[in-house]
Amino acid sequence: MSTRTTIELTWIEGRVERWLRFGRIVQDTITSRSVSVVGVDPGSIFAFIRWTANDYGTVESRIDILRAINPCERYSTVPFVTPGGASLLRLSGWPKVEAVLLSIDQIEAEGIAPEYVCPDHWRHVHNRLSCNLEPRPYTPFRHKAWLKRRALAS
Repeated sequence: MSTRTTIELTWIEGRVERWLRFGRIVQDTITSRSVSVVGVDPGSIFAFIRWTANDYGTVESRIDILRAINPCERYSTVPFVTPGGASLLRLSGWPKVEAVLLSIDQIEAEGIAPEYVCPDHWRHVHNRLSCNLEPRPYTPFRHKAWLKRRALAS
């Protein structure tokens, strides 16, 4: 039995898009022309986006930022993620999804890989956007503090 978390990605132009915005993929299996399954190691953080449309417009826009779990850890179930993950952020509706994507872009503009950002920041973004408030930016100063805190814990 593998300890990796797997995510089923689908791309059917204009209908179904399930993709990772960031994350360290360690396994990639193409199952068909429009579907692949990727794997991430336990402890990895990744952003999974789901978008679906029909003839009348968007049906679903959702983003989940999850931490891949270790065996015997508690987790949240998320469609197309096996077995699931520890939820750091879960938002739906295009305006909120877009705000998260802009937050990710801001982090990358600072030269920081989003998968290495402090998990507490993703919870902060979730909480602020859930209340229709602007999240605080993640700065290099905050990132250095997180790296020092993580080093002390290990």
